[in-house]
Amino acid sequence: MERKPLIGVIGSGECDEETERLAYEVGRKIAEAGYGLVCGGLGGVMEAACRGASEAGGLTVGILPSDSPNTANPFVGVAVATGMGIARNAIIIRSALAVIAIRGGPGTLSEVAFCLQLGVPIVSLKSFTLDPKIIQVQTSEEALKEVINRI
Repeated sequence: MERKPLIGVIGSGECDEETERLAYEVGRKIAEAGYGLVCGGLGGVMEAACRGASEAGGLTVGILPSDSPNTANPFVGVAVATGMGIARNAIIIRSALAVIAIRGGPGTLSEVAFCLQLGVPIVSLKSFTLDPKIIQVQTSEEALKEVINRI
């Protein structure tokens, strides 16, 4: 059995329409490129990215903060209930070959920090710009291209 490599998508649990569109496009492009998607499994950016990947026939994995798989958004194919709260952010980053950050807040910032600390390549799509190792992009196409170049 061949394992499907995972690309992480991180971002806020709530988002505006433009951010939702970007996340959906990123998720769809990840699946179309033959990768699986790993995220926090909840709403906002996570749900939009999972919806895009799911509609393109891709694998979606949600690493949940709660102890119930029922808290996953409806587009998560594999729900991993950790019961770890925000500590699950480290698992999301460790599970990904590379990560795309789409906007976001404090939770996203913690995941960005894990990427930098653990050496996981990270691309920022209108998100944090804390370090020169974070590649800045403006479109979903650029995000996927840069992530694949770093895998």
